[in-house]
Amino acid sequence: MAAAWAAFGTCGEERAAKFRAVIDALAGELPPDHPLGLFERACAQDSTGRPEQAVALYRRALDQGLSDVSGYRGRRAKIQLASSLRNVGRPQEGVELLTPELDAPSDELDDAVRATLALCLSSLGRDREGLSLVLGALAGHLPRYQRSMANYARLLVEPEPAGRPAAR
Repeated sequence: MAAAWAAFGTCGEERAAKFRAVIDALAGELPPDHPLGLFERACAQDSTGRPEQAVALYRRALDQGLSDVSGYRGRRAKIQLASSLRNVGRPQEGVELLTPELDAPSDELDDAVRATLALCLSSLGRDREGLSLVLGALAGHLPRYQRSMANYARLLVEPEPAGRPAAR
């Protein structure tokens, strides 16, 4: 599976179909409803421009216990499902899926959760909330201004009390 993904690049529809066939064959080595196989198939659909098909497969993978088999892949599936939902015009479902992930145990996917959630919020016209999430995620990576950016992020959604200057 890793070799198939490593060889994958941007491609036309014919090459995309061949790539999906390779992933389907590899995933087919697992039982039919194995969550890892469903997840890989969803990723292949998603990566080749077929978000509707990916949505159904991500949901099945999660329903079949992907998060129990691999917490990391389960979290990836939620991020990618939310992105696909946004791409097919259902950003509210993406918000509902990712909002609980803000309180999940921290890992290297935290910023991807926030970035994808920000895109879903923006698609709903909730740009200030989305910008707050992105600035909050960015703040921890800055060599300076971390506290200021974190405060600015917070102030986008929580105004300062009257008469008190903005925190810096």
